[in-house]
Amino acid sequence: MNANRHETSGPTRTQQITLRGPAELADALPFMLGFHPTDSVVLVALHGEHGRFGGRVRLGIPGSPREWASTADHLAECLVEGGARAGARPDGIVVFLCQDPAPGETGRRVMERLRPFAQRLRTACGALDIPVYEALCISDGLYFSYCCPDARCCPPDGTPLALSGTTVMAATAAYAGVRVRGSLRDMEARLKPTGGPGEEGQRAALDAAAASVVPRILEDPEGRQRTETRERTLTLAREILRRFANPNTPKTPNAPQIPKTSQPLKTPPTPQSPQSPSHPTGPTLPGRALTDAPEGATTDAADDALITSEEAAALILGLQDRITRDRAAEWMEGWEGTAALRLWRVLARRCVAPYQEYAAAPLTLVGWTAWSTGDEPTARVALGLALEADPEYVFAQLLHQACNEGLDPESLRSCLRSERDSRTAPEQPSPTPSRRVRMRASRRQGTRPALGRAGRQTGARDRRAAAGVRPGGPATGRPGGGSPQHGGQRGTRSGR
Repeated sequence: MNANRHETSGPTRTQQITLRGPAELADALPFMLGFHPTDSVVLVALHGEHGRFGGRVRLGIPGSPREWASTADHLAECLVEGGARAGARPDGIVVFLCQDPAPGETGRRVMERLRPFAQRLRTACGALDIPVYEALCISDGLYFSYCCPDARCCPPDGTPLALSGTTVMAATAAYAGVRVRGSLRDMEARLKPTGGPGEEGQRAALDAAAASVVPRILEDPEGRQRTETRERTLTLAREILRRFANPNTPKTPNAPQIPKTSQPLKTPPTPQSPQSPSHPTGPTLPGRALTDAPEGATTDAADDALITSEEAAALILGLQDRITRDRAAEWMEGWEGTAALRLWRVLARRCVAPYQEYAAAPLTLVGWTAWSTGDEPTARVALGLALEADPEYVFAQLLHQACNEGLDPESLRSCLRSERDSRTAPEQPSPTPSRRVRMRASRRQGTRPALGRAGRQTGARDRRAAAGVRPGGPATGRPGGGSPQHGGQRGTRSGR
């Protein structure tokens, strides 16, 4: 089988290697995804006579075996239909089941426990006339084959995975500049609250911000307070972006006043590393030690220290407005994109219980900015978490679908640039309809009353328009319907 990675850099577009056997397939999986999948089922499409790698889908392994049949059917349909829409229906599929053993469990026991799921995946693909050429279980540093009956190459007790960095795939990836970002669990941890007593202060700040911001959004028929809140949110976000680029910029305890202009940010002087000793002191969330931390945790701790709980709460609540979120998505390139990615990560980590659903907006912005700057693995992880926080979040649905189908983010970047230019220079002609980006997304029927997040739409009229939703496009300026998953009175969306 040929592994042909489609990345933005030049060498990887032409670099091809041939994988022979289950061992090399198992070794290639992290390089295909950009991370080591944990507790995941992955389906990879194969194309052509030589089995060139194509699209792939990943999902967490359902905890209940009763969900395995429906999950297998859904994954097979997503992979095959996605390939068909792209004009390349798969000729075959490779299945991976990756799960660490539970305490007292062995890798072989994991393999046997997941065997019915592997079989259901094979039959689901077969029902679509797509054969499964290999199905592997990866657990406890071993791989097991569900398809190979030869104990000489695939013994029942498993085969150890190759040592990291010693294979042809690893050497080729290193030459091409492809980097594996650690495990899926580590990547998700950078986007979730860390826990600990320090969360109480953030929760109190979110309570206070909700009591102030929500009435401005919902109880302002003329829209003046909503517009003022929007501008305050964006101005504060701009200030923090500059603070990330230049950590010597002091924090301000209160949100800034409405700006006179909405011009794009100018490059600040002398950007510094987030790990620079010139960081000002500030609150650091528990569990984000500045030393002896996993990859990314040191930078995350420094970023957390640059934003107060009150600032984070104001931004999280402000981003629940769809127009505010769409304008924030314009920070997608250059130093703005780098700083914005860090800011959205911090905000996602600050969505402590019972405000978990509010993380959908910053997580979607993490996904968009990562995708726009060429980091597809981070984009997929962040968008998946956004849909876990709110399965009906339309912006995340559209971006997740577009990213998985391999679309070019430049069309959406162009749309956002046009929206920004038309807003900051009204005398220029508006963008032509051909510049609009339209992506499809399936949505559940029904409506739910209460304060919704940015990106949720309700009602038959909005459902018909969901397929044409695009960031930066026309908006009502009013959050749609939705209901939270209640985690306590302070997390409800009404009565504050």
